[in-house]
Amino acid sequence: MSNLLTIPFKKTYTVDIKEAARHYLYEFGGGHPDEFIEDTKLWQNLRENGVGGVVHNDRINSSLMSIGLEMPYAPVFQDKAVPISLKSLVFERCGVLFNLASLYSQLATSEDRSTTEGIKRASANYQHAAGVLSFLRISVAPKLILPSDEEQIPRDIAESFLSALEQLMLAQAQECSWQMAKLNQYKNGLIAKVSSLYQATTHAIRGATPPITDIFPANWLPHIESKVHHFSAVSKYRKSMDEIEASRYLVSHSGSLVPDGDYNLTFRYGVEIARLLEAHEEAKKAYEIARRGRIAPSVLQDVQSLLEIVQKDLHRAERDNDLIYHQDVPAPSALVPIAQTNLVSSVVPIGLSNPASFIEGGRVIFGDLVGWGANEAINIYNDRRRNLIKEKILDTSNELQDTADETLRRLNLPAALEALERPIGLPPSLLRKAEEVRLEDGPKKVELSLEDVQRLAQQDQAILDEAMDILDNEASEDEAARKLTTLDRLPSYQANIDLVAKEKRYRSILVEAAASDETVRQKWDEWEQSIVELTWSEEDLESSIPSSTITSSTATTPQGRETQSHARALRVQIESLDDVHRAREQLVRRARALEAADDIRERVMRVAGGFARLTEVTPAMFEDLSDEELAKYDKFLVEMNEIGQRQGAVLAEIQRRNEPFLQSRKDDPIVKEREYALQSLDLAYHKYREITRNLEEGLKFKEACRNWSRARNQQIHSLRRSLQNMSLDSNLGKLPASPMPKEAAEAYPGSDHTAQPRAPSGGELDANRQSDLPSSTSQLHHERTRSTSGPDDLRGILQQERQQRFEKETATPTIASKHRGQSTRIDLPPLGSSEWEFEDIKLPPPPPTPKRRH
Repeated sequence: MSNLLTIPFKKTYTVDIKEAARHYLYEFGGGHPDEFIEDTKLWQNLRENGVGGVVHNDRINSSLMSIGLEMPYAPVFQDKAVPISLKSLVFERCGVLFNLASLYSQLATSEDRSTTEGIKRASANYQHAAGVLSFLRISVAPKLILPSDEEQIPRDIAESFLSALEQLMLAQAQECSWQMAKLNQYKNGLIAKVSSLYQATTHAIRGATPPITDIFPANWLPHIESKVHHFSAVSKYRKSMDEIEASRYLVSHSGSLVPDGDYNLTFRYGVEIARLLEAHEEAKKAYEIARRGRIAPSVLQDVQSLLEIVQKDLHRAERDNDLIYHQDVPAPSALVPIAQTNLVSSVVPIGLSNPASFIEGGRVIFGDLVGWGANEAINIYNDRRRNLIKEKILDTSNELQDTADETLRRLNLPAALEALERPIGLPPSLLRKAEEVRLEDGPKKVELSLEDVQRLAQQDQAILDEAMDILDNEASEDEAARKLTTLDRLPSYQANIDLVAKEKRYRSILVEAAASDETVRQKWDEWEQSIVELTWSEEDLESSIPSSTITSSTATTPQGRETQSHARALRVQIESLDDVHRAREQLVRRARALEAADDIRERVMRVAGGFARLTEVTPAMFEDLSDEELAKYDKFLVEMNEIGQRQGAVLAEIQRRNEPFLQSRKDDPIVKEREYALQSLDLAYHKYREITRNLEEGLKFKEACRNWSRARNQQIHSLRRSLQNMSLDSNLGKLPASPMPKEAAEAYPGSDHTAQPRAPSGGELDANRQSDLPSSTSQLHHERTRSTSGPDDLRGILQQERQQRFEKETATPTIASKHRGQSTRIDLPPLGSSEWEFEDIKLPPPPPTPKRRH
């Protein structure tokens, strides 16, 4: 069994070349498929031979590189794996070249290396295998377009993997050279210099990115690493033999000069031992790696044999040095490095470097087709022509058109000229606003809202007057009571100070609200007619607006004649701009027509026929031809530039003449009248929205006032009923029992005319119930009951009134007022707070002359 490695073939499978070739020739071949029947059959036969393990010559024309035929190849070392199929003849070429390198390695391994001739052939085949791999790595694999799917990327054609295999083939070729030197019995010093390239192979595998160690079989890497240490040990062992031979040579040639017992010239024995020690360490490493790596038995046997030889010589050298020479053994770092000599290199087969010499008179498959380089040159020319037409002509034409359209749109042309000849109608925004007012029945809505506001204002005023009348009645009752007796409490005119102040503030709010209502009424009276016009139909509304169209009557005025003059000048320039547009469109049509008829295939074929046979034709060879053909489009570029300059001049003239035209239109009284009418209607819409908003706010304000007034009126009535149920006799407890005076009887009809004096107690009212009342109310009740215990039903009456009051209290009302265009927001206090309670006002008897506090 050989102690060298062999690259296996990449397994491939049969494919149907016939149908794919016919389809490609129909689409891109430039000829009928029947003309190439023999070429297709030859290609099919060659590939079938390749599938069977025979590597054929690459004689396929490069024009078929994009045929789209799927070429399946299984990964190397994995014949049973799912093959990778790519639609690329480059992938097919990569597979053929890889199998060619495999074939060279198999031929080298099969050689009998026991003879000089066999070693020479083996070394040459290994170097050819390395050359094929180098050619594949540098010239072919980079042209392969890899798929996006990582699972479909052939990792065994990666640059790092091919480089590692190339280094391995060179290392085995170098081993053959070493074997040749050994067989020819070269000197040990020369054999030691035959370097081992296995170290470079190990570095290529270990340092590859992405990693490639998993691609190799399990025993390949131990085999290579064992070879690294094996040949390192061989080199050092041969160098040790060279050292002892040199020592013996010096002794034999310098013995007459060496005094007895002087062995200074024999110092090389120590170096010999140092070399043997290094060789022994390397041999041990090689043996351990070979033993654990389960590599080929022949390799393990070679390493074991070397280890035994080194151990034997090391034992002999150490014994001689200990007994005879007594030389110091230098450290490994003190030893002179062994110079290395490389005897091999990558050799590319002549069939790859010069296919024409290899094929000689043989037939090139599809040789009559346009080559890939020529075909790509045609495609590149078509792309450049298409880009030229698009970017320099079509895009430029569109940009000029966009510039002209934008300029006219900004100047409102030709719409402004057309408005002079026919009515332009009403603005869409005004029509939408009129539709809103019409659907809401605006005038009727405003009238109803005004009536509601007026009615609510009167109701609020009446409720406030009613509340103040109640306070006046209380003041009268207090005055009558004070005529009969002396009361220990404040008179009504003093106790009512805060309440009267609040009444004035709320009355002023109603006065301001009334002023705001009057302001809204005035707005409505002022804009009623305009708002009513918004409810008209579209035809009536349009007829009410003055038209900007120049009529026979307006054309005779100086202003009308000036406007017509500027309009005619503008119309002439716009027609000139239309002429420029037509010229540009004609230029684009002519350029497109030339592009449709442009075909340089025939000329490219003539130029391609002038190149040497089997020369790799590249698109760069047709660069001058492409530039020459594209030059015929330069006239369109020049003409397009001229058209752009003409358009710029016309647009500048249009802008210059548009200014006096606009000025004449601004000075036209008809235009001003129309603008004023449109502005009036637009403003009427906004006033309508403002009035409706004011009325809504007024309604909310009046409603809030009415709710608040009703709540306050209910509280006043509740307090009045409570006070009427209280007996005035309780306040007269200190007086002797006597008939009630006539004035008191008239003031308090239905009451008992005799007063029963009672001792003051003041404790019969519940303290918790007293604390629940407002502070002023508690004082009132305390003053009226501190000289009498009061009737038993007073507690129930007060508790009932307190419960009713708290049930009627609500959240804080808010009143919004609109006065003379200014919005005023009034936050009323909570209904349960002491600020609103009428009960916190002590009800004293009136002064000698009662005063009304309205």
